[in-house]
Amino acid sequence: MLDDFYVLAACDCYDRISPMASDWTVEQLKCIDAAQELEIASRSSDGKLRRWLPIWVVCVDGRVYVRTWYRRSTGWFGDAVETRAARIRVPGFEADVSVEDLGDRAPTDAVNHAYVAKYGDGGTGGMTTAEAVAATLRLIPSSRPRA
Repeated sequence: MLDDFYVLAACDCYDRISPMASDWTVEQLKCIDAAQELEIASRSSDGKLRRWLPIWVVCVDGRVYVRTWYRRSTGWFGDAVETRAARIRVPGFEADVSVEDLGDRAPTDAVNHAYVAKYGDGGTGGMTTAEAVAATLRLIPSSRPRA
C-alpha cells in the first residue's frame, strides 16, 4: 500500500487516531488529522489536476471527510463529485484519492462533532448545517498513477 503514496516528510503528529476498518494507515491518518487544512486538487473530466485549494478536513473512525458550505456542481466540489477523483496533500504525504459523495448518508453527528472539536465553535457553524452535511465527501486512498 505504501507504493500508492509519495512520502514527502516525516509527520510530527499525535496518537489519538483509531484506524477502525480504515483504508488509510495510522501514519497517514495522523498526518491528515494534524493538518489544519488539507490541500485538494480535483480532477477534471479529462483526468488533469485542477489547482490546489485548502479545505478543512476531519478524521472519524479511520475515515477522512471533507465538506463544502453547500452542494454545487462547480469548482473543486463539482469536479470531485463528477469525476470521483482528486489528489490531496498535507505535511507528510501526498496521495491520489477516490471521492465518495455521501450526501445525506454521512455520519452526521460524528463528523459535525469532529469539525467543532478540531476548528472550534466560532468558525464551524456553516460546516455543520444541513446544507454542509449534504455536501459531505469521504476520501479513500487510490492507487491511481501519479500525474
